[in-house]
Amino acid sequence: MSGSEAPSDGAGPLTAPASAAPAGPLLPEHEPVISATRLWLERAVIGLNLCPFARAEYVRNRITFRVSAATTTTALASDLEAALRELVSHDPARIETTLLIHPGVLGDFLKYNEFLGEADALLVRMGLEGVVQIASFHPGYLFAGEDPADMSHFTNRSPYPTLHLLREESVERAIRSGEPAEAIVARNLKTLRALGPEGWRRLVMSRPAA
Repeated sequence: MSGSEAPSDGAGPLTAPASAAPAGPLLPEHEPVISATRLWLERAVIGLNLCPFARAEYVRNRITFRVSAATTTTALASDLEAALRELVSHDPARIETTLLIHPGVLGDFLKYNEFLGEADALLVRMGLEGVVQIASFHPGYLFAGEDPADMSHFTNRSPYPTLHLLREESVERAIRSGEPAEAIVARNLKTLRALGPEGWRRLVMSRPAA
């Protein structure tokens, strides 16, 4: 997750309320998508403290999960527009941020990366530039110029291609009041390199004991 949500006060257990599931009908095929994304969020993003601001919003039930059934970029753009409208039409106390997960399209990271330009263009058309920003997460995420084998890429690796919709005002507030971004990046690199790819696999891929 991006360092965007309100700073964590560390209150409460790491358990989101049951109502944190997406609003509206949850299709059976969406359940494993949501489950895997929650596991990644709990164990990696929050558990490894990759984003020190994520815990509070998760336990306060202010992270909305949306699963897109899109299989084309046109359909995904439509779902993205709907998710953006939903976010800005709600008070941050109800929806602070949205994860739009799209397992059926843009599994190729290069194509996903190209779509991010379309997503930003959509923000401009909707008059949301400077109001909402879109952060990117993908199973094959690669930072330009970095060794493909480096663990740095795992800061943005998620179980499924995901668009993270963030309120600019919340991002700015977190930057002002939180840990410097450079310190977060340095700590994350140290954590992930110590963990290694096999440690990451065990952390994120293994299922909780029944």
